[in-house]
Amino acid sequence: MANTVDARGLSCPQPVLMTLDEIKAGNVDEIVVMVDNEASKENVSRAAQSKGWKLKNIQEKDGIYHITIGKE
Repeated sequence: MANTVDARGLSCPQPVLMTLDEIKAGNVDEIVVMVDNEASKENVSRAAQSKGWKLKNIQEKDGIYHITIGKE
């Protein structure tokens, strides 16, 4: 089961910091991050990959991006 980080309505760097905090917690192999702007989508994806996590999927629905990342 994936944990969810709801960073809608927040501007960078807050979504990145929230994602990195969830990665550091280390209790899941998959995280879904919800953001509502293109810059946050790109920055969260890049930050996760820099920590060795794989970008599994990005889905956009009604202006909300659901970014699924997982441990490699």
